[in-house]
Amino acid sequence: MRDGRELDLILLGATGFVGRLTAGYLAGHAPPGLRIGLAGRSEKRLAAVRDGLGAAAQTWPLLAADSTEPGSARSLARMAGAIATTVGPYRRLGLPLAQACAEAGTDYADLTGEVLFIRDTVAGCQQAAARTGARIVHSCGFDSVPSDLGVLLTHDAAAADGAGDLEDTTLVLTAMRGGVSGGTLASALGQIDDMRASASNRRIVTDPYALSPDRAAEPALGDERELSSVRSDPDLQLWTGPFIMAGFNTRIVRRSNALQGWAYGRQFRYREVTGFGSGPAAPVRALAVTAELTALMAGVALRPSRALLRPVLPKPGEGPGEKARRTGFFRLQVHARTATGAPYMTRVEAPGDPGYAATAVMLGESALCLTLDRDRLPDRAGVLTPATAMGTVLTNRLRSASHTYETARISPP
Repeated sequence: MRDGRELDLILLGATGFVGRLTAGYLAGHAPPGLRIGLAGRSEKRLAAVRDGLGAAAQTWPLLAADSTEPGSARSLARMAGAIATTVGPYRRLGLPLAQACAEAGTDYADLTGEVLFIRDTVAGCQQAAARTGARIVHSCGFDSVPSDLGVLLTHDAAAADGAGDLEDTTLVLTAMRGGVSGGTLASALGQIDDMRASASNRRIVTDPYALSPDRAAEPALGDERELSSVRSDPDLQLWTGPFIMAGFNTRIVRRSNALQGWAYGRQFRYREVTGFGSGPAAPVRALAVTAELTALMAGVALRPSRALLRPVLPKPGEGPGEKARRTGFFRLQVHARTATGAPYMTRVEAPGDPGYAATAVMLGESALCLTLDRDRLPDRAGVLTPATAMGTVLTNRLRSASHTYETARISPP
């Protein structure tokens, strides 16, 4: 914790859907005495959130603030050692706060899944954060903690065995149950609109190395576009289809590799897919799910069809109900082969709706990690990823919160 700051941690966006869930998680898991503030536009709505958090949170101060206004953002950043924010779409609403945290030396965590926003923060925050020691950590939820930590652990296991660099590495989503909130949808639609408005934006978002700190130094490894159709994968021995988050998560993981001096390897080829099994029904399921996903993405990408869908889509502040959040889950595997041919598999699983219940745990533990574990974190500052900012310290926190991270060298099939 930071000396000389009024608070240890501020949660901004506490009245939003994921913000309320994260506030609830912190109320139940933050250690006694941690000075936490709840921030948002309306003090009245913040008070209503705090009233529902139980006795542990009743002394938490309420901070009425507009994070899009630079002066308000600076006041928040100077007040606390760390800020976690759920206020999106981040490209439209988030840059003043990230810049204020970078200038104040305040650690920062968010839930962005927006490539263009991270490009903006690298341009606008990297130098200041490196100077002040601030960790600006993006994507601390289902985007992209499981991917980022899963690959990091796979690398660490191979390195400990002396098995060589990672080469062909694939994340397979094997099972998931969850819903969509209005805030997540708004962020996705914002990036779609930015891409439609600019050919330059489209080139950036579709570049597999869009988030590399040194694009020119990245290796040329052939076609690294995301899977867009159904295929039988002979190496994985299952049918695969597109994973909706692959276009973002893969950029985060590649940034982690580059920020660590390409520690995973210069021939590190990374992709993410959805797995549908190997039985006779697998290709049918794969085709059906892929068709539904394609239709949905086309529907929200085009303004006329988006207008027709809007009445049935969740609005900001809305999301899955309590039962859906409680009964949700995700399971994924990271399969890797090293330069020596050694195969590894990392299993990542968590209970709760991935984008909401599980994400509240991931963001809450990321915030606590930045607040309480500074002396044990990697010695890095700047615009970072979960793996490069917090690494195995965050992994261990998540394991204690009933998330599974297990890595093993496996026998070839």
